[in-house]
Amino acid sequence: VCLCCRDVPSVDILVWSELPTGAGLGSSAAYAVCLAAALLTACGAISCPLKDGESTARWTEEELTLINSWAFQGERVIHGNPSGVDNAVGTWGGALRYQSGKITPLKRVPTLRILLTNTKVPRSTKVLVAGVKEKILKFPAIMNPVLDSIDAISQECQSVLEAMPANPSPEYYPVLEELFDINQHHLNVIGVGHPSLDRLCRVTASHGLHSKLTGAGGGGCGITLLRPDTSPLAVEAAKQDLCACGFECWETNIGAPGVTLHSSSSLNTEVLHALSQS
Repeated sequence: VCLCCRDVPSVDILVWSELPTGAGLGSSAAYAVCLAAALLTACGAISCPLKDGESTARWTEEELTLINSWAFQGERVIHGNPSGVDNAVGTWGGALRYQSGKITPLKRVPTLRILLTNTKVPRSTKVLVAGVKEKILKFPAIMNPVLDSIDAISQECQSVLEAMPANPSPEYYPVLEELFDINQHHLNVIGVGHPSLDRLCRVTASHGLHSKLTGAGGGGCGITLLRPDTSPLAVEAAKQDLCACGFECWETNIGAPGVTLHSSSSLNTEVLHALSQS
């Protein structure tokens, strides 16, 4: 940043995160995006968008592009050859489509409720990717059609998601649930499943819910789709059973905004406490 922009003043950086590391949730990209935004703002390469009286603010599209480019360099240091998807989502938020190296934002997607479950099983993205490549080289006639089917699932899911805001009909959720199930079976076929993820899917299925892995697989995290009419009792029962398996579970939403500058008055108590201890 110093070489390409301006001198960075002497700073202390405190990192606080609710994201578990090494679980396929893009924690390294979130770190890289926030660090890039902070350093670029500190050295004056991008503006400070926060105005008096505002609790949060975001940068211009041009400034977000610069943040994303530096965050991607951070991801290269950490992962070697990343796709760029995680840092792009961390920068712009929302939902993105990634295909053959091209990243396309999805402009109209609904906010979806999910359960996010961490199996606490550690895994290595590099090892899992290498295993998939090995299977493709060993069984190309078998594996390539599976990958084509996964691509078709992604395209169908995109079509459903983009249709939902204009017509928020409950009929879309059974389609998404079926796509979750088919996708999870395919991911097991290519070798990125894990017994802990199978258990997660069985537990949520016993409550009428549908789940799949997220991230690289091989452990890590899974997501469970919650329909708008899913009863709080069913969600709580599923969470209790997942926690009884030794998993961590949170209810959250898909489709949040990307990197944002917050005023100190808008921070929650836990973050303020961490800052006060630095």
